[in-house]
Amino acid sequence: MPGMSLLSSYEGLRQEIQRLAQENEELRRLVQLIQENQELRLVLRNRGSRLGFCGSGILAEVAASPWPCRRRTIKFKDAERVLPGLPAEESLLGSSPIMGSPEGRFHFAIDRGGTFTDVFAQCPGGHVRVLKLLSEDPANYVDAPTEGIRRILEQEGGMLLPRDRPLDTSRIASIRMGTTVATNALLERRGERVALLVTRGFRDLLHVGTQAREDLFDLAVPMPEVLYEEVLEVDERVVLYRGEPGAGTPVKGCTGDLLEVQQPVDLGGLRGKLEGLLSRGIRSLAVVLMHSYTWAQHEQQVGALAQELGFTHVSLSSEAMPMVRIVPRGHTACADAYLTPTIQRYVQGFRRGFQGQLKDVQVLFMRSDGGLAPMDSFSGSRAVLSGPAGGVVGYSATTYQVEGGQPVIGFDMGGTSTDVSRYAGEFEHVFEASTAGVTLQAPQLDINTVAAGGGSRLFFRSGLFVVGPESAGAHPGPACYRKGGPVTVTDANLVLGRLLPASFPCIFGPGEDQPLSPEASRKALEAVATEVNSFLTNGPCPASLLSLEEVAMGFVRVANEAMCRPIRALTQARGHDPSAHILACFGGAGGQHACAIARALGMDTVHIHRHSGLLSALGLALADVVHEAQEPCSLPYTPETFVQLDQRLSRLEEQCVDALRAQGFPRPQISTESFLHLRYQGTDCALMVSAHQHPATARSPRAGDFGAAFVERYMREFGFVIPDRPVVVDDVRVRGTGRSGLRLEDVPKAQTGPPRVDKMTQCYFEGGYQETPVYLLGELGYGHKLLGPCLIIDSNSTILVEPGCQAEVTETGDIRISVGAEAPSTVGAQLDPIHLSIFSHRFMSIAEQMGRILQRTAISTNIKERLDFSCALFGPDGGLVSNAPHIPVHLGAMQETVQFQIQQLGADLHPGDVLLSNHPSAGGSHLPDLTVITPVFWPGQTRPVFYVASRGHHADIGGITPGSMPPHSTTLQQEGAVFLSFKLVQGGVFQEEAVTEALRAPGKIPGCSGTRNLHDNLSDLRAQVAANQKGIQLVGELIGQYGLDVVQAYMGHIQANAELAVRDMLRAFGTSRQARGLPLEVSAEDHMDDGSPIRLRVQINLSQGSAVFDFSGTGPEVFGNLNAPRAITLSALIYCLRCLVGRDIPLNQGCLAPVRVVIPRGSILDPSPEAAVVGGNVLTSQRVVDVILGAFGACAASQGCMNNVTLGNAHMGYYETVAGGAGAGPGWHGRSGVHSHMTNTRITDPEILESRYPVIVRRFELRLGSGGRGRFRGGDGVVRELLFREEALLSVLTERRAFQPYGLHGGEPGARGLNLLVRKDGRTVNLGGKTSVPVYPGDVFCLHTPGGGGYGDPDDPAPQPPGSPQQLPAFPERGSVYEYRRAQEAV
Repeated sequence: MPGMSLLSSYEGLRQEIQRLAQENEELRRLVQLIQENQELRLVLRNRGSRLGFCGSGILAEVAASPWPCRRRTIKFKDAERVLPGLPAEESLLGSSPIMGSPEGRFHFAIDRGGTFTDVFAQCPGGHVRVLKLLSEDPANYVDAPTEGIRRILEQEGGMLLPRDRPLDTSRIASIRMGTTVATNALLERRGERVALLVTRGFRDLLHVGTQAREDLFDLAVPMPEVLYEEVLEVDERVVLYRGEPGAGTPVKGCTGDLLEVQQPVDLGGLRGKLEGLLSRGIRSLAVVLMHSYTWAQHEQQVGALAQELGFTHVSLSSEAMPMVRIVPRGHTACADAYLTPTIQRYVQGFRRGFQGQLKDVQVLFMRSDGGLAPMDSFSGSRAVLSGPAGGVVGYSATTYQVEGGQPVIGFDMGGTSTDVSRYAGEFEHVFEASTAGVTLQAPQLDINTVAAGGGSRLFFRSGLFVVGPESAGAHPGPACYRKGGPVTVTDANLVLGRLLPASFPCIFGPGEDQPLSPEASRKALEAVATEVNSFLTNGPCPASLLSLEEVAMGFVRVANEAMCRPIRALTQARGHDPSAHILACFGGAGGQHACAIARALGMDTVHIHRHSGLLSALGLALADVVHEAQEPCSLPYTPETFVQLDQRLSRLEEQCVDALRAQGFPRPQISTESFLHLRYQGTDCALMVSAHQHPATARSPRAGDFGAAFVERYMREFGFVIPDRPVVVDDVRVRGTGRSGLRLEDVPKAQTGPPRVDKMTQCYFEGGYQETPVYLLGELGYGHKLLGPCLIIDSNSTILVEPGCQAEVTETGDIRISVGAEAPSTVGAQLDPIHLSIFSHRFMSIAEQMGRILQRTAISTNIKERLDFSCALFGPDGGLVSNAPHIPVHLGAMQETVQFQIQQLGADLHPGDVLLSNHPSAGGSHLPDLTVITPVFWPGQTRPVFYVASRGHHADIGGITPGSMPPHSTTLQQEGAVFLSFKLVQGGVFQEEAVTEALRAPGKIPGCSGTRNLHDNLSDLRAQVAANQKGIQLVGELIGQYGLDVVQAYMGHIQANAELAVRDMLRAFGTSRQARGLPLEVSAEDHMDDGSPIRLRVQINLSQGSAVFDFSGTGPEVFGNLNAPRAITLSALIYCLRCLVGRDIPLNQGCLAPVRVVIPRGSILDPSPEAAVVGGNVLTSQRVVDVILGAFGACAASQGCMNNVTLGNAHMGYYETVAGGAGAGPGWHGRSGVHSHMTNTRITDPEILESRYPVIVRRFELRLGSGGRGRFRGGDGVVRELLFREEALLSVLTERRAFQPYGLHGGEPGARGLNLLVRKDGRTVNLGGKTSVPVYPGDVFCLHTPGGGGYGDPDDPAPQPPGSPQQLPAFPERGSVYEYRRAQEAV
């Protein structure tokens, strides 16, 4: 052709194209397009050169025409070989690009994460294309998912799609998306402005919540703030109908319960208040009214009024999640109102990027429960796990199927956190969980997030290697990112050679154009290594120095152990063995740790999907569309109710089917599964059970044998059933599923010879560096086998195959690693800080696993549901090694009990013996806390080599009142059965007859009763024995691995580590005082309400880092029950020392080693053996804490009381403790409405309280102004009013009714508490601090709890901070393991 010019070399063409691209933006975009398109590599260029080029090296002639043009005709000399199926002449860059077969369309699955957005596209013809891009890149695009779709359409079509024009949707069949938009808005508190409408009397209900604090040892009590901006109290009230005289006509709720409308909703008075909200710019409402889960009319009336007035979004709690318990339901409604408008704005913005706003495209969003929902019904409360849920669906649809149905643990390790989950044929859901401090009542996959990821920071503290929970985040990121970031797990892996900088793009440094920096990692880690070696040289146990690589390896091992703990907890909580699972590893950082994690858990297989870096996006492609329907219920599960249950299930099933058919699913593609939320009557442990494996029988509902399913699962999870106890249905639920039919069709290539080694590198393992081959995942084929050590690299992740392991490529192109046994390593008894950190985790894990066994096998509500227990491991001298959970009043107390038994019994301890004790003089706290101790013998040893123990609170062990916590006891015998040193098991035989006699013995004392619940006592004692046995087994395994001398040595080392941390704190405190010219002796004094003084003088020895805590001058034993056993004072002291240290340390005997405690015998803090002590445990302990913290000037006094309230009559009993104000401190305001210091008990939800007990909660709100004034003000107490509906006995056991909680440094004291009884006739009586009084229907108990003290002069002109610290971590823990720990610490 005339005027035609050809460039004969690729390099010449590349240079010409780059020159032209500098002058032409459109051409620059084309260059970018072909760089992204690995298969096509087609270049068109301008300026009459009329030349095209294909990546295969084949030249093409291009017809001349002006640039730009709508069409470009390309004539390929061998087009069939370049693009199979493409004609020799075809129109490109036209309006109808060819994308496979004419009828073929694209299916997109997109996971929009916090840092990266992953795009998985099934293209016409069935092949797959994947893409990863930044979620936020405003300089280049507005929305990452839209940009990802645009790029793939460009790449597949070989055409330009301008960013400023909506995309043509004619070739798009579906878009599925998981997004962190809701999660990020919740974490960063960037949602909609919301007002809460709540029943009058409950304005602060969601602020108080459960009244438990998040962090036991943080004196500032940081808590996430509520989501609403304003509160309107609605004048309305509905209560459960009890048929009292004068009651109105009952109405029937949807649960079948009868209710009484005591006050209709006042819409007239509400209208003006709502108009005021609108005038202030608030457009979103959450409506939360008492008992709306069963009778929603009032909420519906309020919602209709709000919509009439013009509110753009109204979330009714009865619609957000119709389940009983107003607090989590209220949080759910608030989250919905806060997040849904944000999601809707995002969806609308996403729609605008497409022609017709995606009218003819199926757009689905992933919900937290692992199902897809249409774009228009995607709501905030169901969206918080939208992103992580895709990963669970991904491995459930791939790994689980490929591995033949073996249970799978999902291990998704990212930058700041790691997600752990489990799949064994069905998704494991939780129905109430917290994210970013907000408790949501909604079906959610049980995804457990722990603060350990590639970006977790590394510390060396007091001789201990510590990983996290602090994270470097994306900015500045790890040190190797070249932005001045801290040293992290990623840096440790880089130093060890397990990450190769050449496999990462050059996006680091201030200009984001440099590679990873191993030098920066080494420099940052060398600083830590210097600390380590300084400690090893100058510490208490001098040892040989560690190399930089040994330090890095130590941190990696500690990080691995930290991630193993939640996996053990997740599996063992449900009665599963971790070693019976396959580890499905995905996420960017997990491949470097997978072999080590699996090996530590005893797993023999790791499965890594070929798209592991984008598995969440793949999961979206494979997920099904789900519609759920649920409603509350309160029917017994009996043959008489089966017809009603079937009718309700059928109605819900019809709703699900209709909703899915409306989305285009034919009936054969729709399946439904029915669930009943069942529990034993009188318990709170409800299980959502399906009957899909239990077909209907003649003695079950038609929908299936739910009873058999419930009993089977209860037995598996808890180890027993309660055959004579009625079963209650709390909720009825149906899950409808529309099968999408979308399945992967691309098949990986088979091997064509041995795998090619891309390069060799040096990786560090135990013992030194090893030659390590590097393979490229894209070059591996089915059947290839790779012996460890080796690295497998793709564009999104690095997989480390450790020595002794073997990787193979499966038929589906995935990597399956067979994990070999770890090479035996020699660990000596001499202190090694790496093994110290690992043993610290192992010892804590033993105590935690003992607790899991105890909780599973116990029968009482106190242990199984309130989790009021502790398990612990002790050294051969009885010194505490590890204790879980950290219940403040148990800290250190069990050590006194174990050491008493060693002194008492001495040589009279034999194999097969188990001891029982609760006596205060034997280290007991109060009598209901029964401690079971098992000495452990080892072959060749004559004395016990260690001890395990479990302490559980038994609901009743006799005495003068039910519950064994009498307010007026004056002797120990009045408080229940006493065990000083009792052999519960002797020679392996459980002494049931003897312990039964002892539990009934209080009945022989006039006015007292023996235990009122012998069956539960015996069952729980057996559970405690079983928990101890688990501890023995686990320590035995540890001894088998390391040897007895090593394990006992490290028990001592871990105690010495805690001692070192406390000595460092005492030295720092003394040095600070010395620098200010202050004496090294501090003192404080406070009083009980009866005037008994508690005096403390602390003398600091600066050189030794030690102190004497001298309580001389404390008042004598009292004629009442405020006496506190010595063990209580030691528990309070350990609690205070941990708070003052200010960071996580092992809580064991070592904490008290630098401290000498002087407590005068016969005082209120060390009473005679027969003194009553029940009040000392719950009240005096708080005053001891106030005195210790006051002496150190750490913070003002908190409410100093647990506000114990007991209500009972012949057929019911109820006990609660109530929150108050926390003390302010240097830099923070006190938290209002929270438990403090030695208690953290959750309070019963108002709806549960009213449904189970004859009371009405009239008010539960903050007592405004009760916190002490100060530069930092004290927290407010609460006001709680209970109206009685039956005759009963009310008992109160309280303090701070005479002496106010003190302020510090000029801060004013908090308000005293007040206990009032308002009789039905209007007479008001001050009950005082401690009393029992009969109450009658219509009487009202008004509890005003104390406020916290203020800190600093209230007239100080210094600016006040906005409030107590509220920063939420970037790695919020969540999941059932986290909720379990929170519940344990809420005791």
